[in-house]
Amino acid sequence: MRKLRVLYAGSPLASAMVLSNLVRESAGANWEIVGVLTNPPSAKGRKSELVPTDVALAAEGFGIPVLAFDHLMADAREAAAALKADVLVSFDYGRIFGPKFLALFPLGGINLHPSALPKYRGCTPVPAAILGGDSFLGVSVQKIAQEIDEGDILSFAEIPLDGTETTLSLMDGSGEEHGKKSRVTDTGSSLLSGILRASSSGDEFSLPEAKAQSGESSYTPFLKKEDGLIDWKMSAQEIERRIRAFTPWPSCFTECGGVKLLVLRARVSEMTTADIRDVVIPGTVLPYRKNVGIEIACGDGSVLVASELQWEKKKAMDYKSFMNGARNFVGSVLG
Repeated sequence: MRKLRVLYAGSPLASAMVLSNLVRESAGANWEIVGVLTNPPSAKGRKSELVPTDVALAAEGFGIPVLAFDHLMADAREAAAALKADVLVSFDYGRIFGPKFLALFPLGGINLHPSALPKYRGCTPVPAAILGGDSFLGVSVQKIAQEIDEGDILSFAEIPLDGTETTLSLMDGSGEEHGKKSRVTDTGSSLLSGILRASSSGDEFSLPEAKAQSGESSYTPFLKKEDGLIDWKMSAQEIERRIRAFTPWPSCFTECGGVKLLVLRARVSEMTTADIRDVVIPGTVLPYRKNVGIEIACGDGSVLVASELQWEKKKAMDYKSFMNGARNFVGSVLG
């Protein structure tokens, strides 16, 4: 009995976690991962040493062949064709698959996308859901189409959100090591493995029936470093959502005395600036209450309570440790 042959494409940690889950799920199943497609090693650290992607490291640990190309040109297609894969499975690969590359796979390609498609197509669906204050995060498996994230839906699930999640917690969960769990990777892995099981029956392989996307579509853009700059004229709720959405990157930051200051954790205060007699402009650090946190005036009279901060090139600190070394911080205007 021939097994369904799968080429997996991905690069960052969350994608590596899905790969690890799929490898475990494939034990005793009628499908197998015969290779991994990922980005080439990139320079990291002070010495700019070339470091393989998390997916490459995970694949090497399982003894799976790794294909790493800058572009999916003739050499990449030749290497992929040699693996004789039946289907391409992708999650957070970061490159577009052209028609010549997709033609290598008799069943085509499928892609895991953490949104309720067609909502939040594009590259930053998880931050978009947090910024939107959504009550759930969708997880879709779609057939890969030439138009970005417009393929038919093969499987779908919802992850409830309670308003405390960050992009980091949803995507990478608790860990920096392979095998740690996250809600997106666990849910996505389950959907993908279910599709692969349903696609392989004896020596006959076919993807399950897919449904066309329906509803209003939207696209999410690449995040830029400057997106993290806090506009204190926004409401505290908007700023708090941005802090969670932009964790771990680009992070939310402001300036104090010409020095960059990152605000890593915060919540919305029940207090408003209307409770203060003096006129307060957005960005003002309010009188310090040791058992509350660092309170900062925001737009519409709302107040943000910062609980973890970090001066540029310094270590992150809880608010009490931060205030121990922050002279004249109270009363300053951030921005």
